[in-house]
Parts: sequence; structure tokens; C-alpha cells
Amino acid sequence: MSFLQSIIEHINYLGAMALFTIGLYTVVTHSNLIKRIIGINIMGTGIFLFFIAIGNVTGGQPPIVDPSNPDVIYINPVPSVLILTGIVVVVSITVYSLSLVIRIYETYGTIDHDEIAKLVSEEQKND
Repeated sequence: MSFLQSIIEHINYLGAMALFTIGLYTVVTHSNLIKRIIGINIMGTGIFLFFIAIGNVTGGQPPIVDPSNPDVIYINPVPSVLILTGIVVVVSITVYSLSLVIRIYETYGTIDHDEIAKLVSEEQKND
């Protein structure tokens, strides 16, 4: 097995790692709260791709049992079910985060984390 063939066979895993890394980089390096939320969504997408890649079986069929053909290889349905739960969790986190960003903007007039930290430290000095 050549190195290139090995990469091609595991391209889904590499794509999942790349998406997760891009999302993590976005969360760590940006101070804009909206960009951080987008980074969290990109990380979630990477995790979804990873779970789908785990459940994939080469030559597998959807898990619809056919009694006339007992030697069929089926794709594992559990990762797909977990993805549905994960999508609900990521959407809920996104909605809640965006609502918090709206409240933060109404309170401080900015969505930049560094500026908010300065404003909070100035408020604490004045108290």
C-alpha cells in the first residue's frame, strides 16, 4: 500500500481533523465573539464528519435487513443517530451564544472580547 493510497483511503479523517483544527484556530485567535461562534460551528462540523467516517463501511449497504441475503455487510447506523443529537446540541449552543452576544452588545456597545475585558476592568476599578 503506497502512502498516497493510504491518504486517499483516510481522506475523511484528514478532512475532519482539518475542519476541527480550523475551528479551534478561529476560536483561539479571534477576539470577535461572532467569529468565535463560527469557529465553534466549524469544530462541530469536523466532529460530525469524523463520526460519519467512522460509521462508513466500504461496500456496505444501508441497514435495511434483507432476510433473503444474510451475508450483506451493513453500515453502522449508530454514528448517524449520534449526529442528529449533535446537530441539535450545536444549533442550541449557537442560538444561546448569539443571544448572549446580543445582550453583551446592548450592555457594552461592542462584541470584541478585548474591549469588553477593558471595560469590565475599568468598571471594577471604579467600584
